[in-house]
Amino acid sequence: MRRAAWVLLLVLLSVLQGRAQEPGPIVTEAVIAAPISQVWAAWATSDGLRSWLAPAADIDMQVGGLMRANYRGGALDDPQVIVNKVLAFEPGRMLSIQVAKAPDNFPFPRAIFKMWTVMYFETVESDRTRVRVVGLGFTADEESQKMRNFFERGNAETLETLRRHFARAQ
Repeated sequence: MRRAAWVLLLVLLSVLQGRAQEPGPIVTEAVIAAPISQVWAAWATSDGLRSWLAPAADIDMQVGGLMRANYRGGALDDPQVIVNKVLAFEPGRMLSIQVAKAPDNFPFPRAIFKMWTVMYFETVESDRTRVRVVGLGFTADEESQKMRNFFERGNAETLETLRRHFARAQ
């Protein structure tokens, strides 16, 4: 009986150690100089996405709907389009997406399908909105860690682009 207890304890410690080594989420925030309704529309409508994110973009805002973006400005069916699936949303408050199709030659072809993103929208003042982007699902393997670094920079750039978009509109 004692041996079984020791084995169980060692297995439990091993599991806990593995979890402690798993990387946490990426959290990126920005305050945008616009009311929450406008910031939400920038993310949750096709016209909104095209106004700041990508010249070719659309979104079918429903659970299971697709958000497509071609940052190079080509067609929405060309190989460079990134396609995200809408996992969940609460209008004006939260949008969660996961990659359904990565652009051709994306450098992290396996890891990309294990992560997902949640965006939170919060009123700071009547004309200012906090956007919090949380990237989840990263693992300790090398490809996932490189992708995590890629998205740390990319998410910050995305929010800066959104911030500049609304700053120009003032």
